[in-house]
Amino acid sequence: MAPAISLAAICSISHQRKPFPSSIRNSANHHHHHQDSLYIRRAAEIADKSAGITAPHPNFGCVIATARAPDASVVVGEGFLHAQGTKCAELQAVEAAGELARGSTAYLNMEPGDCYGDHTPVSSLVRAGISRVVVGIRHPLRHLRGKAIFSLRNHGIQVDVLGEDLQTQAFEDALKFCQMVNAPLLYRAASCLPFSVLKYAMTLDGKIAASSGHASWVSSKLSRDRVFELRGRSDAIIVGGNTVRRDDPRLTARHGGGHVPVRIVMSQTLDLPEDRNLWDTSDAFTIVATQRGARKDFQQRLALKGVEVIEFDFLNPRDVMEYFYDRGYLSILWECGGTLSAAAISCNVIHKVYAFVAAKIIGGKDAPSPVGELGMVEMSQARCLTEVSYETIGTDLLISGYLQPIPDLSPIIPSVDEISMVDPTETPYDANIIFFYKTWDPYGVLSNFSPHPLCISDDDGNLSSWPSVEHYYQAQKFHEVDSPLAKDCIDQIKSAKSPEEAARIGRMMQRQCPDLVQSDWDAVKINVMYKALRCKFATYPHLHKILLSTKGSVLVEASPHDLFWGGGRDGEGLNYLGRLLMRLRSEFLGESRSAHDNGKSFRDEPSHLNTPRDVYPFDVTVSAQFGLWLDFLYTKEQ
Repeated sequence: MAPAISLAAICSISHQRKPFPSSIRNSANHHHHHQDSLYIRRAAEIADKSAGITAPHPNFGCVIATARAPDASVVVGEGFLHAQGTKCAELQAVEAAGELARGSTAYLNMEPGDCYGDHTPVSSLVRAGISRVVVGIRHPLRHLRGKAIFSLRNHGIQVDVLGEDLQTQAFEDALKFCQMVNAPLLYRAASCLPFSVLKYAMTLDGKIAASSGHASWVSSKLSRDRVFELRGRSDAIIVGGNTVRRDDPRLTARHGGGHVPVRIVMSQTLDLPEDRNLWDTSDAFTIVATQRGARKDFQQRLALKGVEVIEFDFLNPRDVMEYFYDRGYLSILWECGGTLSAAAISCNVIHKVYAFVAAKIIGGKDAPSPVGELGMVEMSQARCLTEVSYETIGTDLLISGYLQPIPDLSPIIPSVDEISMVDPTETPYDANIIFFYKTWDPYGVLSNFSPHPLCISDDDGNLSSWPSVEHYYQAQKFHEVDSPLAKDCIDQIKSAKSPEEAARIGRMMQRQCPDLVQSDWDAVKINVMYKALRCKFATYPHLHKILLSTKGSVLVEASPHDLFWGGGRDGEGLNYLGRLLMRLRSEFLGESRSAHDNGKSFRDEPSHLNTPRDVYPFDVTVSAQFGLWLDFLYTKEQ
């Protein structure tokens, strides 16, 4: 994958602002610019609508407005990305606007990313006849940065980017708003770490608990409800061993549905009680990060309860955050005590702070404070927050701000197409291993979560439609089980709003009601996935082309925690998703060669492409010679 942009490199590039366009200096256009800034803020607001409902993802919003009078316009269409693997914001807005989109202006809080593989965000705007696009910020990921803007301009559409083409104070404020909505993605791109938020509640005299350790409750119920919202916006919640021992927290979002964050416990010695709420993984997953070799017997008992244990050579916040960055996490909430929060701040992994201050005093020279020893001896050494805000929540005061400035990605950084101009020796696709995981990755279309509906036949030859490969795969777990509850599971999965939600429902029902899963599921699940993948890549020509373009490369599903479908953290995973895609690629390449030999092109056989054939049987017994298998496959395709 393309290397991430370093924070130091970004900050070291001086940004040369363009001169103010004459149109900005022209008071006659002041009203239009005011409307532009309002609509771009509206796009950012709706982009944040799915927060807490789905797992954190890049937030995209689109607002389409058309002129109704010389000095007035009206919104005719809106859309936002609900979750990865769902319909893009631009297509939603275009569909809502209909014919009114022609000649209108589209407002995007962030430059579109392409998780379809066919440039749907751009093509939707082009086909709808949009005449102008206003973009809040360029996409921060290197493989996407500048590409959509370049493509839109190539299609003759006027594109104005805040901070570059539009530079009034109103636009500066709107730009900051767009940056805040996607702050997790900006920080992740700049620092190669998940966006980390430290949250704590304290009394007026700076205590998070009494001297006895009692802490229920420092803040009001309204403040605690706000914390549940913060949890819903996070991939995971981190606490330390002291919090587990003293408070026995559940760390759930408690919103009655939607996204459930992972609970992470950091403990060097694993000196933790046997019976704790976090060891119950029926409603939420728990990961324990510890020092290598700590209490192996306790690790085994945790594993039997469904808790994942990860060992580090030296347990520290930065290494843990780097690990969860590799795992694909976008945003993490720290709800730890003073010792761990001080270590995280010292390691420079905390980006934002939420401090709930209660109007009460508890006293106590030994009462704990929210942040432990940082080694500072003078007030001039204190870490100051930026973009500070104050909000009254009931009787409490919420103070929030950024401990590290929001990364300014406005300097023009070479996109993939421009890399060769800077470094002729570097090419974006020269590696023999292609990693993919999230749908926004460079090869995200290979993911089973990509938003490509299927029309696939069952055992009786009847066709049924599914929103994605993951929808189909999860539903097949309960296929041919004679139970109304199993049928209900299938219906719930099929109607799930996103692949993420379908996976959550399927996994939860498999865990809670194992008797509803077809008895031979472990023996057939590989064939089920292969059937769905073959249908997907045979149905969509552009996906077929992308898959064939990987010829000669090993495909690795880069999930570090899924050791069956993914490659694992250190290559210990079985990578079955990557293996199936390579097998499918070999099959397609063989068909292409055969068709060429017969004087036909691949497109000459549409019926063959759109009807999945019998899938290749795969033995679930995995050879230990996986590397040799890859070498054989690689050689075969040359």
